[in-house]
Amino acid sequence: MEKKDYLELYKQMVVIRRLEERSAELYQQGKIGGFLHLYIGQEAVSTGLISARKPEDRVITAYRDHGVAINCGIPAREVMAELLGKETGVSKGRGGSMHLADVTKNFWGGHAIVGAHLPIAAGLAIGDQYQETGGTTICMFGDGATNIGYFHEALNLSKVWNLPVLWVCENNQYGMGTTIDRASAVSTMQQKAAGYGMDSASVDGMDLMKVREASLEALEHIRSGKGPYFLEINTYRFRGHSMGDPERYRKQDEVHKWQENDPIAVYGKYLISKKLATKKDLVEQEGQAEKEVAEAVEFAETSPEPAAETLFDHIYAE
Repeated sequence: MEKKDYLELYKQMVVIRRLEERSAELYQQGKIGGFLHLYIGQEAVSTGLISARKPEDRVITAYRDHGVAINCGIPAREVMAELLGKETGVSKGRGGSMHLADVTKNFWGGHAIVGAHLPIAAGLAIGDQYQETGGTTICMFGDGATNIGYFHEALNLSKVWNLPVLWVCENNQYGMGTTIDRASAVSTMQQKAAGYGMDSASVDGMDLMKVREASLEALEHIRSGKGPYFLEINTYRFRGHSMGDPERYRKQDEVHKWQENDPIAVYGKYLISKKLATKKDLVEQEGQAEKEVAEAVEFAETSPEPAAETLFDHIYAE
């Protein structure tokens, strides 16, 4: 990567952080309805991961999808407009927080039902394998999804058919309000890939460059014809599971300990230490990110609501 590429990744992380912070404010003001799952603390995961993909690689994820959408190239204004249910949103105000998607950018959506998108990811990979597109499907999911049937069916099939799919477990240590050791027989999610004879790795999800490097290696493994790959990315959400989470299940000391390893700060220090950027460069990127999010909020709040006569549009494919 060139200097501008490193700085772009820094800006993307800051845009995600600021967008999520403003989303929380708008939710508390009653301007965003339904559920709202923030990505604060996990920015290095999707930013590092998606920076490693090629245009032909598909991305599909769960309901904590705002950051993934930004990394896939969906403008912040379209994300924010969707959160507010506006016609100008990426899903025309019909999807909301958990259903951001834009297939023109090979982003196949956020999905609200835990683990339900894993079989879909296998299907996308079957399509690429059949058509010989050379594309890989990157499927992101939380640690909680590894305990349900969808997960095991999808991983098994991907290995049996040698599908070009990268399974990415964002292990943020909790399935809603339940710690891993209370819900999973094994505490290391990577271990679950061994049951299907699948190659795997585990990486520090608070360090963008480590995530990017591990992702590049995993994608190269798949492209070389060696079959699916399982990547466990260990991370932590700084906020609750969703905006309605009182967070009575974890102590603030634990949260503060993880916050000391803030992924944006970690990456900023890396750039400065490697002389890839100066403090001034980072401040400039932060300023641009602040402006982009402020404009996104203004755009969303002034955008029109979907017209009543369009209520039944987009239900069926044309």
